[in-house]
Amino acid sequence: MRERKGVVASVFAIDVGVSMKKIGFLSFGHWSPAAHSQTRSASDALLQSIELAIAAEALGMDGAYFRVHHFAQQLGSPFPLLAAIGAKTRRIEIGTAVIDMRYENPLYMAEDAGAADLIAGGRLQLGISRGSSEQVIDGWRHFGYAPAEGETDADMARHKAEILLKVLRGEGFARPHPQPMFTNPPGLLRLEPYSAGLRDRIWWGAGSNSTAVWAAKLGMNLQSSTLKSDETGEPLHIQQAAQIRAYREAWRDAGHTRTPRVSVSRSIFALVDDRDRALFGRGGEEADQIGMLDEKTRAIFGRTYAAEPDVLIKQLARDEAIAEADTLLLTIPNQLGVDYNAHVLEAILTHVAPALGWR
Repeated sequence: MRERKGVVASVFAIDVGVSMKKIGFLSFGHWSPAAHSQTRSASDALLQSIELAIAAEALGMDGAYFRVHHFAQQLGSPFPLLAAIGAKTRRIEIGTAVIDMRYENPLYMAEDAGAADLIAGGRLQLGISRGSSEQVIDGWRHFGYAPAEGETDADMARHKAEILLKVLRGEGFARPHPQPMFTNPPGLLRLEPYSAGLRDRIWWGAGSNSTAVWAAKLGMNLQSSTLKSDETGEPLHIQQAAQIRAYREAWRDAGHTRTPRVSVSRSIFALVDDRDRALFGRGGEEADQIGMLDEKTRAIFGRTYAAEPDVLIKQLARDEAIAEADTLLLTIPNQLGVDYNAHVLEAILTHVAPALGWR
């Protein structure tokens, strides 16, 4: 297999004009007591997430990212997990994709994020967004939040994001008490702990072109997921590539001086052994899926890539959104356990990434 991989790499590294990429995994952190699940409890999901991040770092992966869902048997409180991974690893980026801002207190969130980032030594990559379909009706109301009069829940999420970005600058805004319990520094007070540079490592998960442009204007990085509003009827990867180009144009127009980060998420499985073929080699998800997020929003959900490495390389070379992005997040079947998911990641790094110029 090694000689075959080398032949494939030599051919496609010449023909495919794809740049080096950061490659991370994205886990939804599911747990279930189902018979074939190796992640049977919340404790399993959390501890295995830490173990997989450690294993991924050892393999040479660049990122460990986690989806946040409330009222579900998934990861709902990211910052203890991110901090634990930060304490157990040294190099790998640690992030979310995404945190639903409708549920968040942006000031408390800034404190938690600052603490987790300091523990990790400045490796936090915090993806935030309006969120997607929920397990319950208006779940954020149970957390004590409601849109202001005339606002939608999406407006509320974006307003909270703007507050978060402001306080992460580290500028003082709160008047000190004249008789404080402890001596204050001079001037207005900021939130603590403050982690310098975290403001530039905030990402917005954009489900439409307009929100991607909005994120660019505010100086956030872009996360384009496997789910997007179907705005043109074209395949997902073409719509995402156009979204990324619109985002970068808006970034330039806004006059930002740094280079933004852009990620896309994909389900990709290299079939290199009998386990892979049994689990993912039967097909059935080779095309994008269309559905309705609500009564008005038609959405497109990305296909799964599962094939022998030489076929997979040809398929991925045609994905325009992956070509546009600098970061690729591989969604993983976390309930199959740490060892199998480490194998999935290693297969991509070994048999696919070099041939496409990602490594």
